[in-house]
Amino acid sequence: MALDYRKCAEEIYSHLGGKDNIASAAHCATRLRLAIVDNSKVDVKALENVEGVKGVFSSNGQLQLIIGTGTVNKVYDEFLDITGLSAATKEDVKAAAAAQMPVWKQMLKALGDVFVPILPAIVASGLMMGLVEALGKAIPGFAASDWYNFLDMVANTAFAYLPVIVAVSAAKVFGGNVYLGAVIGLLMIHSNLVNAWAVASYEGAIPTWNLFGLSVRQVGYQGHVIPVIISVWFMSRLEQWLHKKVPEMIDLFVVPLVTVLVTALLTFIVIGPIFAQLENWVLAGAQVLVKNPFGAAAMGALYPWTVVMGLHHMYNIIEAGMLAAGGLNTWMPIASAANFAQFGACLAVGLKTRNAKMKSVAVPSSLSAALGITEPAIFGVNMRLFKPFIAAMIAGAVGSLFAAFSGIGATAYGVTGIPGYLTINNPLVYTILLAISGGLAFVLTNILWKEDAEADAVEAEGTAAEKTAFEKAEAPKETAITTEAGVVLSPVNGKIIPASEIPDAVFAGEAMGPSIGIEVSDDVVYAPFDGEVVMVFPTNHAVGLKSDTGMEVLIHVGVDTVNMNGDGFKAFVKQGDKVKAGQELLQFDRKKIKAAGHPDTVIVVLTNGTEFKDVKKAA
Repeated sequence: MALDYRKCAEEIYSHLGGKDNIASAAHCATRLRLAIVDNSKVDVKALENVEGVKGVFSSNGQLQLIIGTGTVNKVYDEFLDITGLSAATKEDVKAAAAAQMPVWKQMLKALGDVFVPILPAIVASGLMMGLVEALGKAIPGFAASDWYNFLDMVANTAFAYLPVIVAVSAAKVFGGNVYLGAVIGLLMIHSNLVNAWAVASYEGAIPTWNLFGLSVRQVGYQGHVIPVIISVWFMSRLEQWLHKKVPEMIDLFVVPLVTVLVTALLTFIVIGPIFAQLENWVLAGAQVLVKNPFGAAAMGALYPWTVVMGLHHMYNIIEAGMLAAGGLNTWMPIASAANFAQFGACLAVGLKTRNAKMKSVAVPSSLSAALGITEPAIFGVNMRLFKPFIAAMIAGAVGSLFAAFSGIGATAYGVTGIPGYLTINNPLVYTILLAISGGLAFVLTNILWKEDAEADAVEAEGTAAEKTAFEKAEAPKETAITTEAGVVLSPVNGKIIPASEIPDAVFAGEAMGPSIGIEVSDDVVYAPFDGEVVMVFPTNHAVGLKSDTGMEVLIHVGVDTVNMNGDGFKAFVKQGDKVKAGQELLQFDRKKIKAAGHPDTVIVVLTNGTEFKDVKKAA
């Protein structure tokens, strides 16, 4: 059955804590992205059970619901219509979410925002570098050819001018002029400076400038990224401040001139020397860590947690630094071990589960993880069930331990899993690494994870316990209301009572039409005739029907149950569905209704009763 986009959007909205709790809403190719004011008001478990939602997680201050390609846009349109919110871009949602994040998280998010857009350039260069190097090794004569020199130049351009690419991306993130950002990036690798990669072999003393009485080395920042990001951040803030202070008639030449000059001085005197040294220490520590088997194992286990917290883009800096230093990216095998472990655990769930909805999420999510995109597997399956997540952590640690002992590495960054074959230096050992990580996670998940007796059989239409209840109960045969157009059967098992005994003044007064109440003995609402569903209330506590003979009926479960916001109610039909007498329409939890302090009386109203001359009620 096709997804009811309206119903999906209504159910999502009902679990978000009200319109005032939604700061902004947008969507990407697969996800509904929401900036939430107070996450404590969001019922995440309820959202996970909404039909059409394949996974729920928080990242960088956003609440993200995985819905799927071709579907999310339709659900989003309905969501806007229901909430009255204005359409927003992903950037709007990011900004709204970021404003509510702690400062340290905003800093880490900004770091990720800088690197993610430039990944295609880095990945393309890395893949080409891997291919060129592989051809050079396989064909010795090719390594000495003009073609090799040309392709090698094309391949390493992104790394040679990495500060410029980073500077442009950072300027976009921080709201600065991208061309001024490019100037700062170019300035930091200017041809007049000693190339940072050649400092160790430079003959003689490194030239210096005497600026403000300080000796400043004339050395470039090839391969460095942190000093570039800090400099462009300062540049962007300075530019924005100057635009507010400088008169418009001289803004065009004063602002760029002052911005570039001040940023350049601060970069070479303060930012560059300090952060370049700090970055060197961090990179050196990271390289020592990943070369240490126990350090590698620890990172293999902890890596998925950094994905959960949205911190994993930081590793791009470490990987870029490793490659810029002329070595192999030994971090990539650790990331691959951790990611492929998530694949193995998720696949085990997909093959083992008897829950059709879980299977439909787990299998494709595992394939995505095999290609290095682990968010669907982590958030949609493994972390929700937790034991598969633990199994993947263990397997990731073991795989990373093997990676450290084997000494394998990559010639690029930004790809893991199966695509990693294009950059890895030893495909055979890499195959063993993936087999260890994915295979062990698969086995451990099968051992550690056992489906809960009730959760095992959860299907889109209800739990196993609910199914059993449906099988035991039969649709009532008793007539509730009769007209010349036919009969309205009692929609629920129980005792029919007159309208005057309904514990609600509106229904008791039959203001909406001839009515009866039912003191229920069951928890399922059945169709009282053959007809069509004309309305299902968003909270699933009421349904409107029209019979094939023209009778229009409202069936309302409980009194004031709208205040329960759908908790304890489930609908099996949607607007426009054709139904037969005795077909299941709704299911409700009597215990939850009573716990909420509401009567569970079911009310049946013939809403177009004035159209009939002969209306008889059973009570």
